[in-house]
Amino acid sequence: MTDWRAVIIGFLVITVLGIVGLTLPGVGQLAAGLVGGLVAGYLAGGGLGRGLWHGLLAGAFGGLVGGLLVAVFVGLAGWAGGPIGGLISGLAGFGIFLVALAISFIMALESAIAGAIGGLFGPDRSREPRGPGRRV
Repeated sequence: MTDWRAVIIGFLVITVLGIVGLTLPGVGQLAAGLVGGLVAGYLAGGGLGRGLWHGLLAGAFGGLVGGLLVAVFVGLAGWAGGPIGGLISGLAGFGIFLVALAISFIMALESAIAGAIGGLFGPDRSREPRGPGRRV
C-alpha cells in the first residue's frame, strides 16, 4: 500500500530543492531528485521495493512540476516576443513536451534509486497497524 504522506513529503523536498537548485542548472535538479527520493523512501521504510516505489512516485510528481516550469518559461518568453515569438513558441511546443517528458523520466529514475536506498535505512513499517486506529 502506498504511503502518500511519504510521497508528498518527498515531492515537496524535490520541488523546494529544485527551485533552489535553479542557481546550479542541471546539478541542482539532479540533487533535488536524489534527496527527495531518499526522503520518500526513508519515510516509507520497509526495504528496497517499498522505498523504490515511493521514491519513483515522488520523483515522477517532481519531474512533472519541473517540466511544467520549463513549459511556462518558454511560453512566457514566446509571448513576450510578440506574434513571431508566439509562432516560434507554438512550434516549439512539441520540443517542450519532449523535454518535460525527459525531465520527468530522469527525475523519477534517480528518485527511485535513492528511494530504494532510503527504504533500506527507514523503519520497518510492515508490522504497524493500518486503518483508523493507526497511531502516527
